[in-house]
Amino acid sequence: MPGRVEGKVAFITGAARGQGRSHAVRLAEEGADIIAVDVCKQIDSVPTPMSTPEDLEETVAQVEKAGRRVHAVQADVRDYDALKAAVDEGVSRFGRLDVILANAGLAAAGDAIEKMSEKLWRDSIDVNLTGVWQTVKAAVPHVIEGGRGGAIVLTSSVGGLKSHPNIGNYIASKHGVVGLMRSMAVEFAQHNIRVNSVHPTQVNSPMLMNDMTYRMFRPDLENPTAEDMAPISQMMNTLPVPWVEPVDVSNAILFLVSDEGRYVTGVPLPIDAGALLK
Repeated sequence: MPGRVEGKVAFITGAARGQGRSHAVRLAEEGADIIAVDVCKQIDSVPTPMSTPEDLEETVAQVEKAGRRVHAVQADVRDYDALKAAVDEGVSRFGRLDVILANAGLAAAGDAIEKMSEKLWRDSIDVNLTGVWQTVKAAVPHVIEGGRGGAIVLTSSVGGLKSHPNIGNYIASKHGVVGLMRSMAVEFAQHNIRVNSVHPTQVNSPMLMNDMTYRMFRPDLENPTAEDMAPISQMMNTLPVPWVEPVDVSNAILFLVSDEGRYVTGVPLPIDAGALLK
């Protein structure tokens, strides 16, 4: 039985681990070939460990295990020329492009607005917002040229639809993604290209599951663990879960980019366990 994106090609940023890897594998399981990009190095303003080349190699292995082809490149979404080269090479290899997932992003590290460093602000905006724009700018000409229509999904956050204190850089960047999504949905509709955004709550991925986050949620403990954080994290959701799994976001994206979502465009879709009801 054909998969839900059989024969299509998807370009995914932030694909080395976490949500990005999950999206790559899930779409591969449903028949898509993958062009995978990740920075695979540390950005000095980010206090938690970022992806590595070995992480990207693991994504490649998992996509190939699912029986699909993958073209993987280490590239920074802040570098437009590198992004364009990666997607151009992938399209040259696979012959088409149908799906763009602008998933790469930095964690919600911040400070009070009046104390925040310019570098922390700029890195968040440059990766989480400008990087999303550059991803689509580099890739969408291939989708348009194909003449078959297509789908774009931008990764935002519940922080793109509500506020939290002391991460104004992150909140601004993720709110900006919603405005960008809506503008793209209008502009690309003439090409039958649909554009939506996804807004996860906390996700069980390395961006959340790390010592810095544990301490942020449980400053009362000297060495908190994920289990210590879970009850506090659960309080942020309406459903009785502390976080969702990466595949929960991937399944929502699969719906949006498949024919099942063929008339869905301009929608900010929460995968939030009811966090936005709080």
